[in-house]
Amino acid sequence: MSNNDKTFRPQTGLVRAGLARSGFRETSEALYLNSGFVFDNAAQAEAAFKGENDSYIYSRYGNPTVSVFEERLATLEGADMCRATATGMAAVFSSMACFLRQGDRVVASRALFGSCHFIVDQILPRWGIETEFVDGTNNDEWESALSKPANAVFLESPSNPMLDLVDLAAVSQMAKAAGARMVVDNVFATPLYQKPFELGADIVVYSATKHIDGHGRCLGGAVLSDADFMNEHFIPFYRHTGPSMSPFNAWVMAKSLETLSLRVAHQSAASRQIAEHLEAHPKVSLVRHPGLESFPQRELAARQMTGDGTLVTIDLGGSKKNAFQVLDTLQLVDISNNLGDAKTLACHPATTTHSRLTPEDRADLGISDGVIRFSIGLEDPQDLIEDLDQALAGI
Repeated sequence: MSNNDKTFRPQTGLVRAGLARSGFRETSEALYLNSGFVFDNAAQAEAAFKGENDSYIYSRYGNPTVSVFEERLATLEGADMCRATATGMAAVFSSMACFLRQGDRVVASRALFGSCHFIVDQILPRWGIETEFVDGTNNDEWESALSKPANAVFLESPSNPMLDLVDLAAVSQMAKAAGARMVVDNVFATPLYQKPFELGADIVVYSATKHIDGHGRCLGGAVLSDADFMNEHFIPFYRHTGPSMSPFNAWVMAKSLETLSLRVAHQSAASRQIAEHLEAHPKVSLVRHPGLESFPQRELAARQMTGDGTLVTIDLGGSKKNAFQVLDTLQLVDISNNLGDAKTLACHPATTTHSRLTPEDRADLGISDGVIRFSIGLEDPQDLIEDLDQALAGI
């Protein structure tokens, strides 16, 4: 039995979409750890390699367990197709590498995760691909950069770690006019709180390591788009270069999707409560959170996002000493560069996730030495507030 042809409301889809039980009639999704598959005869194998039947051939580019995760996420996202990758960075890289070529041009937001910035600033130019960076919050800069032909637009919104937003609907129109496909890293908003395809995106990428797994267990990523792009560009690249997700990780991810909306709802509500508390704290000079009235892009956040997300970013007056003291004094919150986890995590972007950027580039993005990024977990928010207060009391 398969639920692939049914239309579900989001929470039902997170539990039921893509479910295809074997002859054993298992309740939970089956886990197929095998690398390959067999055929009844040589003609059947030939037909499979010609694409004339729907047989699985090799788990590098197709596996029943991975398919469950892919179909479940595609249902939630509203995409024709999804392909799961080994990591989030594999998703980002392959989403562009599969169609860009020498002489092409990419326009990207400056506010990118360090490894994403490295791909568009260092790797793609080695292939003869031009990259132009813009202030993602400034539509005039997008308009200027996209006033001449381009092949790809790449951005994340909200951005890591300052939670800057890009006006996706406006930029998508500019991208289309320039002949570019728009690739959106939607990790911070999650597929629950922002729908990039509805706002004009062509390709959406995720690090499934974050909220989708949400328990710090497995690495993974995903690329979603329409059938034409996937069949023409992505799937041939995926099949022959092998950035695929393991069946075990896909099984974990598929099970985690069942509770995604419950977890993210708690984390989002807690993040706003904590942001409001920190905004009133005398030792915190800046709090960034899309749900705050003081958030510079509050109107845009309300227009294109249906929830606040799970991140809170603060600045302690630009002081690395104070930031390190707070991090080292936290008793409940862990120091980690991961996010979207069941446990609340904190990191110092200037010396970790964005340490590859020059001090000048970090300053342009508002990432001072006093910035701390918090990923709010599933703990009681009052316990987190008490831990933050005791850590801040020491500076």
